[in-house]
Amino acid sequence: MSSPSLRQLDIFAQMVAAGSVARCAEDMGLTRPEVLDGIAALEMRLGYRLFDDPGGEARLTPAGRKTAQAMMQLGGDAPAAVDASAADMPPLQAVQPTPPRDAIILAAPAPIFGHFQDALAAFEAANDDIAISIDLHVHSANDAAAALASGHADIAYFYALEEPAAPPSRYGWSEPVNLYAGSGHRLARADMVGRADLAATPLLTMERSNGMRDIVEAALARGRASFAMAALESDNMLEIVEALRDGAGCFAAFGPLARDLGRMSGIRRLALDMPLPAIEIRQAVGPHLADKPAAEALADYLFL
Repeated sequence: MSSPSLRQLDIFAQMVAAGSVARCAEDMGLTRPEVLDGIAALEMRLGYRLFDDPGGEARLTPAGRKTAQAMMQLGGDAPAAVDASAADMPPLQAVQPTPPRDAIILAAPAPIFGHFQDALAAFEAANDDIAISIDLHVHSANDAAAALASGHADIAYFYALEEPAAPPSRYGWSEPVNLYAGSGHRLARADMVGRADLAATPLLTMERSNGMRDIVEAALARGRASFAMAALESDNMLEIVEALRDGAGCFAAFGPLARDLGRMSGIRRLALDMPLPAIEIRQAVGPHLADKPAAEALADYLFL
């Protein structure tokens, strides 16, 4: 799972193991606010909630449970077993299903998994002989093609600006790319912002290893939106938000992250005088799907 920072994943893993913010903070030598900020930054980055009441008993949400299992099963930063006395639930290893008759691997960027989490839960509830595993590494068409060809995914969702030559895919929906700045920034106060304005403005970006950065940069390049320099590179969204409010530059976002930024006080979406291309979310399936009717059914179900 390359998108969130290693520190955020470490806090998440320790929170799963500890079962409470107090124990997590003690184990990591952090303050409670530092732990809660780390979880909040990770949830904002992923686009969905990991814990119910993180400041209290810190119970994993269904999406949080899937995320933790994905980290364990796919070689990410694996959380230790959940402390049953702290979290009032059996250890994480114990709640993983026994090998079912049908297993489906869905590969998708984390925000896309967040979009589907309710549908996935409903599908599993209606088909108790099927288990769905999540791979959060896939972002691009190349990622999806490799995962499907190797059998590491049955269904893959990925970002694109247009239909790629490979893998064969179908269009799901589009997410507009927007630019944001602190409400006191000169561009946020402007009635209209053009390319020349952007060229004199620093850009805040995600880290280079982040799979979402590539698609955002491709959209900006296609829209001929260039910036003075990269003023900050960070996957800690709370750090990005603070820098925006301080007037350090502007930040490009789409999907759940853009919606979260649009609701925050002290941050405004820029009124651009030129369109930026939207990000397409596309679905591709493995060549062996005809031999896995459950996976084929899930691929169609997610399009209903």
